Amino acid sequence: MLGQIAAQIQTKFQQLPVTPGKTVLQPSPHTLRGAETNFYAEASEQTFNVDMLGQDVFITAKPVQYTWRYGDGTSLGPQTAAGGPLPQDRWGEKTLTSHVYAQTGDFRVVLTTHFQGTYSVNGGPQLPIPGQGQFSSPPQTVSVWRSITRNYADTCLENPHGQGCPGVAPAAP
Repeated sequence: MLGQIAAQIQTKFQQLPVTPGKTVLQPSPHTLRGAETNFYAEASEQTFNVDMLGQDVFITAKPVQYTWRYGDGTSLGPQTAAGGPLPQDRWGEKTLTSHVYAQTGDFRVVLTTHFQGTYSVNGGPQLPIPGQGQFSSPPQTVSVWRSITRNYADTCLENPHGQGCPGVAPAAP
């Protein structure tokens, strides 16, 4: 019986309702073209009790690697770094999981979380599940904008009709 379960456990692992990691990005939901956007994964260990061939099988799925598809044709991973949040005053810094978009637009980001599993049968010892289970999050849209910086010689108090002052039409890019 244990041999039959061992032969089927990898397939069963892939069929479990494992909750994939969640993609978090900073800044969000908009970022700037040419700037580092910090992506990180929020994923957790999960457990399942299943019946296989009439036996009680306890399965643990632990996140171990992450792959990001950034929606612009580039990807990162699989890698062990899940990344992490940055304080707002550090947004724009390069991180192990950050990405720079070269174009403006809306991009659909998908995170695939790779889980390593173990199982025990009827309360027996934990045994490794061969390979990994891969579970992808639903696409998350990030809007990439451009910014324009302009320097002006006058303040709006000195020149109320100058560019950038309230009521004055913006200059063409």
